[in-house]
Amino acid sequence: MVGKHRQTLDAAAAWGVPAHVTVLYPFVEPTAVDESVIATLMAAVSSVSSFDCCFRRTQWFGEDVLWLEPEPAEPFRTLTTAVWAAFPQHPPYGGAHHDVIPHLTIAERRLADLPALQAAENDVQSGLPLTTTIDRLVLIAGTQAPRSWSVVGELPLGERSTVSA
Repeated sequence: MVGKHRQTLDAAAAWGVPAHVTVLYPFVEPTAVDESVIATLMAAVSSVSSFDCCFRRTQWFGEDVLWLEPEPAEPFRTLTTAVWAAFPQHPPYGGAHHDVIPHLTIAERRLADLPALQAAENDVQSGLPLTTTIDRLVLIAGTQAPRSWSVVGELPLGERSTVSA
């Protein structure tokens, strides 16, 4: 649903980054990802239970970035907190933002004019809501070179707790 817009309106898509809700960026340098990093990351990720997520609406950061809002957002914040606690030397977005807002970027104003982003928003809104289950973290790594990003690993979130009546 967002892929056709991201191809031309999101710089990360050109690098090969798939549609995603960021958990922690920047992360460990790709050449430094080893078994120890993966084990630490796995322990952090498995501390958060899998959950259902719905994207019902678009949002904006000013007039610069168009994004999808995940509901609920709190499990993504919990996941970010868990991974950051495991890797404290890598604050979210390098510490640039006081409040990390979970989001799925669709388009960036630096790549097109506002009417192009608004047209993308109208098209995406016609396909909402989009519901999915978040049951794993996908570790991807690369550079800003075209198509340089690839999947390093997939780490399962914890099992959902069941409540009996």
